[in-house]
Amino acid sequence: MAVTATLTVAEVSSQAAAVLDRVETAVVGKRQALTLVLCGILARGHVLLEDFPGLGKTLAARSFAQSLGLEFTRAQFTPDLLPADLTGAFVYDQKAGEFEFRKGPLFTGLLLADEINRTPPKTQSALLEAMQEHQVTVEGETFLLTEPFHVLATANPVEYEGTYPLPEAQLDRFLLRISFGYPTEDEEHDVLTRRVSRQTEDQHLEPVTDAAGLLAMQLAIETVPVEEDISRYCVALASATRRHRAVQVGASPRGSLALMLTARAHAVVKQRDYITPEDVKAVAHAVLDHRISIKPELWMSDLGGAGVVEAVLAETPVPSARQLSGAQTAQGGQPVSGDGQGTGAQRGA
Repeated sequence: MAVTATLTVAEVSSQAAAVLDRVETAVVGKRQALTLVLCGILARGHVLLEDFPGLGKTLAARSFAQSLGLEFTRAQFTPDLLPADLTGAFVYDQKAGEFEFRKGPLFTGLLLADEINRTPPKTQSALLEAMQEHQVTVEGETFLLTEPFHVLATANPVEYEGTYPLPEAQLDRFLLRISFGYPTEDEEHDVLTRRVSRQTEDQHLEPVTDAAGLLAMQLAIETVPVEEDISRYCVALASATRRHRAVQVGASPRGSLALMLTARAHAVVKQRDYITPEDVKAVAHAVLDHRISIKPELWMSDLGGAGVVEAVLAETPVPSARQLSGAQTAQGGQPVSGDGQGTGAQRGA
């Protein structure tokens, strides 16, 4: 899809805020988690939503698709789901006397892969290949997926009977892994109140942008510079996970790259055209937790990926305000709108 217009970083920040406001009218009280999901989309990645049933994962995916003006498809992953059920297949057209390709649910703007851990590895691999290559191959013929193409997959972390958990190598393909968590009592009551006022189960959100607009937003974010101290900080965090005494396999270079790309999108969502260490810290758990494998002898302990990342964040030196100030002054980095939080140098310490 051709991008028809170019956007400034300030315009992207404004549209991102509007998208979050729109989505939050449907998904109550999860602004921080929703911000991370949007950052993943803006960074051109795919997101795994791992949480208990009934916490709004499906609703969030549909709400983002509507707010971003993307075609939305939901695929319910079951043990009998075949790769062709996702990719599509050639079907013989008796009238035309030839085989024609009928596209599967992968040919969409935003795909909700519901309960991805309930389908066998062969079908999971078909999805993950499409996520990585943005294309599918059927009967030796390759078909390109539409652009933009994003996957929001859900997984239930409690029920393991009849499931096929994603191995670490496949989890690594997801840019972020996010949990919503239970709402507060006031937030839960707000959900009930809105349902009574709405007088219907269905919710429809008016789009803030469209597919071409999302591509323009993603291209604008690519123009945001990344100071060397920030990129080295991302590398230091990922590298530190590999040296942790409890870790069997730490985050790969794909992890440090994901950390930088997501932090850049987070900065723009927070209405800045430069990255601070706080942006990196804000996305670190969502980016790195699922990329870490704990040593088998520690599986019964309370330590997990989140604990390792927390320790790494506490132990890794943060770029100083002086270093960031010099880099940002040289590049002329300024807030894209007044957020009352001072300059990047003041917040980078």
